Amino acid sequence: MLPFKSRLQRYLPDESATSALGAALARALQPGLVIYLHGDLGAGKTALTRALLQSAGHAGNVKSPTYTLSEPYRVMLDDKPLNVIHYDLYRMSSPEEFLDAGFREDFDGRNVCIVEWPEKGDPVLPPPDLRVLLNVSGPGRDVELQALSELGLLCLDRLAPLLPPQPPA
Repeated sequence: MLPFKSRLQRYLPDESATSALGAALARALQPGLVIYLHGDLGAGKTALTRALLQSAGHAGNVKSPTYTLSEPYRVMLDDKPLNVIHYDLYRMSSPEEFLDAGFREDFDGRNVCIVEWPEKGDPVLPPPDLRVLLNVSGPGRDVELQALSELGLLCLDRLAPLLPPQPPA
């Protein structure tokens, strides 16, 4: 029996709603969590990650690591230091680049790994605990969060009460 729903869906009407989701997600993080972010260019993957990192306590700039492929951040979670590593695999030409860079070692059960364009890392990228699907919809975005492991379910279980209820359609 699942402890909670294995997926959540929301409509994010504007940038502030995307930021609020990132802030809520920061409070639901668990060490070792692997998050895949899916969506077209401009769908809000980096905006969501930026809000998550800033809400987790990172005070500096957060940009998409499009050219560096990864960017590590050190934040505090429950008064303990935690590494959050943000990947953007958009410019990766083959999955072997991921292995050659040694990134697989970051997926060690202690770091939180957030991956934009994870399909570029198939089949060598470790599987996600949480998949986030973002789609532009009118002036806002549709988002679906899917738990794909026990750790993902724990994250959604912690996240759900932090989100405002979805207004009726």
